Amino acid sequence: MPLPYNREKTIFARKLRNNATKQENHLWYDFLRTYPIKFERQKVIGEYIADFYSYSAHLVIELDGSQHYTDENIKYDSMRTKMIEKYDLDVVRFSNNDVDKSFEGVCKRIDLVVKQKIKQYKN
Repeated sequence: MPLPYNREKTIFARKLRNNATKQENHLWYDFLRTYPIKFERQKVIGEYIADFYSYSAHLVIELDGSQHYTDENIKYDSMRTKMIEKYDLDVVRFSNNDVDKSFEGVCKRIDLVVKQKIKQYKN
């Protein structure tokens, strides 16, 4: 299913790219930007904006700060994930703490998931 275009969200996504968190910038500039499978930052998907998106791997990567762990935001993120999955995408979540404390582990996990997804879509 093609991703719908949303002009308002696209403008907001550009602002988010320009004001990325320390962890988003770290993951982007130190891993995803030069990763062999293309990723985009702050990609509009329906009514939501994904932190990172790969068309080839059918994958969304989300980095969650502490605000994501309240009861209200856990429910919101669950609903958001279900909507994103309707576009035949998988969502992988990491906490900002994961990026800060185990950056290499996060990168290895992303690499493993991407390779599995690429292999799945080639078959």
